[in-house]
Amino acid sequence: MTEHIVSAYEEELAGLARKIAQMGGLAEEAFADAIDALQKRDTDLAQRIVDNDKQIDVFERVIEEQAVTMIARRQPMARDLREIMVAIRIASDLERIGDLAKNIAKRTMALDGTHPMKIIHGLSHMGRRSLEQVKNVLDAYSHRDADKAKDVWASDEEIDDLYNSLFRELLTYMMEDPRNISMCTHLLFGAKNIERIGDHATNVAENVYYMVRGENLTDERPKGDVTSTTQVDYSAK
Repeated sequence: MTEHIVSAYEEELAGLARKIAQMGGLAEEAFADAIDALQKRDTDLAQRIVDNDKQIDVFERVIEEQAVTMIARRQPMARDLREIMVAIRIASDLERIGDLAKNIAKRTMALDGTHPMKIIHGLSHMGRRSLEQVKNVLDAYSHRDADKAKDVWASDEEIDDLYNSLFRELLTYMMEDPRNISMCTHLLFGAKNIERIGDHATNVAENVYYMVRGENLTDERPKGDVTSTTQVDYSAK
């Protein structure tokens, strides 16, 4: 009887992990499609991303409900409790990644006319690097790999540097010609959404590390976003 209970409990834990993997796959796919839609200005693909976001929301609710039920029924301790609590946190971050991918898709649909290809390529490059973070952190979760999670955590500053560069370049376009303001504003929001996805991947990395090692990353999180203090010289036009 005891063996049966243990086996059922282990299957519940495995089922929870599978749901996180499925949800992660949907969030990753939505983000990858959002990057493609932006690069190709594919409004049909962008609309599908918006429509499909509800699936990710459903996964978050199901995971949270299952996790809460497991805590109430099983009263887990130590590693098991960490695994269940981390599942709730990761599901929340994955839901936000899905929302941010949806926001990028909406910005794509709002764009009109021609756009500087250099900026589009820069956004796509930043998006691919952030997508790589998401893929790697989901892999770290699946393999319970604390070292790989820490590598993702340490790589976030690169995304911030790319965002800073795009931010300055888009400001320049807006100052050169006021007709660029609307287009550049949408692209700025798109870039910020990508940067925020990198932050959520970093959150997941911290939680994976905690789940595996039982301790938090104690180093200061690497951050390089300086756009809040960027000064604009309007006389340089």
